[in-house]
Amino acid sequence: MSKKYPLPILYHARRMRREPTKAERILWQRLRRRQLGDYKFRRQHPIGNYIVDFYCAETKLIVEVDGDVHAYQKEKDTERTAVLEAQGYRVIRFWNGQVLQDVDKVLTMILRVCDERV
Repeated sequence: MSKKYPLPILYHARRMRREPTKAERILWQRLRRRQLGDYKFRRQHPIGNYIVDFYCAETKLIVEVDGDVHAYQKEKDTERTAVLEAQGYRVIRFWNGQVLQDVDKVLTMILRVCDERV
């Protein structure tokens, strides 16, 4: 990693990589090793003071997989998305259930956004 991040953020990101949700684990198995359109994704990647679920540097795409807690923090998520998008990132969000029920549809949407951004 070329950028310096505060140690607490790095430690938290590492812990999150070790303890993914079921939906994150399923999606990561299909995004890793350039399996999707030859795009390289990172998981639990620090960007500023945030840790994003999945990140493709080539397209500046952030993919978030949200669990039930996000239904109660919409305002916080909206603010976070606005901050990231103001920096040139594109943020797309999926619910855990979307990933678990139809990962192929989720992957198709991710690939479409990646292709639009290159």
